[in-house]
Amino acid sequence: MALGVFGAFKGIDAFGRTSEDVKVKTRTGAFLTLISAFFIATFTFIEFMDFRRVGVDTAIVVDRSRGEKLQVVFNITFPRVPCFLLNLDVTDISGDVVREITHHVVKTRLDPAAHQPIPDGIYRTDLKSDLSKQLTATSKGYCGSCYGGQPPEGGCCNTCDDVRRAYTDRGWAFGNPDQIDQCVSENWTEKIMAMQREGCNIEGRVRVNKVTGNMQFSPGRSFVVNRPEVYALVPYLKDSNHFFGHHIHSLEIYDYEEDTWTRRNLPEQIKERLGITKPPLEDVYAHTESADYMFQYFLKVVKSSYKGLDGKAYSTHQYSTSSFERDLATMSHGKNEDGIEIVHERQGVPGVFFNFEISPMEVIHIEQRQSWAHFITSMAAIIGGVLTVATLVDALLFNTQGLIKKGAAAVAADGKQPYQPAPAVKMM
Repeated sequence: MALGVFGAFKGIDAFGRTSEDVKVKTRTGAFLTLISAFFIATFTFIEFMDFRRVGVDTAIVVDRSRGEKLQVVFNITFPRVPCFLLNLDVTDISGDVVREITHHVVKTRLDPAAHQPIPDGIYRTDLKSDLSKQLTATSKGYCGSCYGGQPPEGGCCNTCDDVRRAYTDRGWAFGNPDQIDQCVSENWTEKIMAMQREGCNIEGRVRVNKVTGNMQFSPGRSFVVNRPEVYALVPYLKDSNHFFGHHIHSLEIYDYEEDTWTRRNLPEQIKERLGITKPPLEDVYAHTESADYMFQYFLKVVKSSYKGLDGKAYSTHQYSTSSFERDLATMSHGKNEDGIEIVHERQGVPGVFFNFEISPMEVIHIEQRQSWAHFITSMAAIIGGVLTVATLVDALLFNTQGLIKKGAAAVAADGKQPYQPAPAVKMM
């Protein structure tokens, strides 16, 4: 009974063996075996390299982050604008307006001929001489007049710069500093006139809200009169032909996390995969010979996240850019490159403007690698597929060869039979 059960069990064997005595080994089979081994080895190597390769899967989702801030890091040179006239302002659609930013911003005076930094040329807002500072410090209870301007919180304008700020806060133009005692004691006019032909390099970083807004480099002190911005050029320097041609050395956008720059911590290979080794606005030159010229850059900012195989996640921002230039000397009318008359809705101001538009989408990059199960399955498919095809080819060649031999043997057998003439027909 047991032998019958085991005998029936052997009937489902799918790997039946054939006797060595009935196996036929041929040169064709040996050749196909070598070819099969070559293909198996080649495909195995390719599959192993693909298994070791780290792929990046990309997906686009809705950016659900709220209340984030961005940090814009820049380095720009203005060869024909002195540091005194160059201001940095930031505005955004939420209503935040930050004027005359100096925190984390360094201005370096440039020689007008060689456009190289002047020794000890770090520009400081306070141009007051050391002697004047000492005199002011020793004058207890001193409170300078603001000359009708909007007084600061302390109520006193002790420096020439304080008076200028009071004037701009009131909405007045700061026209004649020689009639202001603070400016005369600081030799303010002489120092400014000595700087009017210089250039300026401005470098630093500024924090902005993650909303649509702009960052602008413009001349003079800005103040607000019934919206939008109105810029008061310094009257005694307005004819000095300060051109806003510039060289953007770099402009990058980082995440802002407790005064850290996360993007600079990205490994170089990740930067290459994200395509951010070189930002779009790097080594960009713009030139003009007009003092009334406006440069605009429109940046489309997209959040990008990267998650590595080690579980570390990185977050940064990428941007694309387009630019537009306008000669303000044509006022609100002008012709474009196609000769079509165009009208501008509002008169601009000379300067360089970076307009940010935040994308509502987020690009997510995730590193992935094939699993061992996928690799083993692929190997089984390679070996089984190659051997199956080789078996079919071998069977086809073997059967074809056998048919050819049988045909040749039949022809040879027909040729060896003796010749027998046809029997003669008797005529009656």
